[in-house]
Amino acid sequence: MHSVFRVVEMKQTAKNNRLWQVHLTITDDNDPQLSTLTNRIKEEVRGSTGLHRMGKLMLKVGDFDQAEELYNELLKGAPDDRERAFIYHQLGWLKVDQGEYKAAVKFYEKSLEIKRKTLPGDDASLG
Repeated sequence: MHSVFRVVEMKQTAKNNRLWQVHLTITDDNDPQLSTLTNRIKEEVRGSTGLHRMGKLMLKVGDFDQAEELYNELLKGAPDDRERAFIYHQLGWLKVDQGEYKAAVKFYEKSLEIKRKTLPGDDASLG
């Protein structure tokens, strides 16, 4: 794991109010709080590929432009309908987060259209 520090204390210096003194302590690989945080992040950005995880992380931190660029590139190289449906769904989620609801609906409709063509009619994801 990379070096991770915990901020213990921050103080503004007396001579220069633009300068801060920060007291840090290094964590170790056995730090329970760090392990909990790491596991939580992994859980929230699960995905079948590294690029899927990257897209979810970008959405989570609000980097919508980068996420949209990534998903559009993934869409160009999508190997099958299942992948295209997933990417359209993610683009819909992105547009909801941006408050662009009409665009979100269009992406969700594209995802649903693909799923209706490729999945059995009683598939739970269509309900």
